[in-house]
Amino acid sequence: MILPETKTELVRRGNKVVYDLGDKIAKVFNETKPVSDVFNEALNLARINECGIRSPKALEVTKLEGDEAGWALITTKVPGVTLAEKIEAEPQRFGEYLEQFVDLQIEIHGYTSPLLNRQDDKYARMINSLEAINATTRYNLLERLDGLKKGTAVCHGDFNPSNVIVSEDGTLSVCDWAHATQGAPAADVAMTYLLFSLTSKEQAEAYLDTYCERADMAKQIVRQWLPVIAASELARKRKVNEEFLMSWVDVFDYQ
Repeated sequence: MILPETKTELVRRGNKVVYDLGDKIAKVFNETKPVSDVFNEALNLARINECGIRSPKALEVTKLEGDEAGWALITTKVPGVTLAEKIEAEPQRFGEYLEQFVDLQIEIHGYTSPLLNRQDDKYARMINSLEAINATTRYNLLERLDGLKKGTAVCHGDFNPSNVIVSEDGTLSVCDWAHATQGAPAADVAMTYLLFSLTSKEQAEAYLDTYCERADMAKQIVRQWLPVIAASELARKRKVNEEFLMSWVDVFDYQ
């Protein structure tokens, strides 16, 4: 397959470039992305589609030729702008947008998909792959993970405003399901809290307050997951705020 010359680049990040093809979206990966990960993301998205969660539809995984040579995931296009763009354009409405964002995440946590990867298995693999921390710290993290309450809820794994699409009629859809698992909502909340914290501590705390109030969840449950979540982010090797993430890995800080 060769992408049309009319394509428009939407975002370039890490090992991928996302293109608007008009009525479709192409997420194109470079050679550092394992082919199995591309197919796994497509499988995740297909299972999310089958759940009924509002999201782009998986269409195909294809090998590209030409200037954009590499594997690509092709999906339907959900017209709209991201919630992150809405917040940036109207910061005075952050509280209103945050409530919509949290309600959408709670809605997602109400779904189950028994064939998704298990969250605890994924985090265990990621922690074991970490070379940046010593064996004792890895052991402590795995012990903590083993003691945390598990679940079977659909968890996005990278839920942030840039992955929420707002259509013209106000309908919200969710994209980028590469890290989706079935597991504990509190772990998913901890990940979103961490992602907010990377840019704004104030927004992170506002998010945590809002989610815990609306979902009737104790903040302590979320905080217990933070060392595990920080370690999983380090395992992605995205070279983003490594020092900040390392400061959260100490399991004794969140007892």
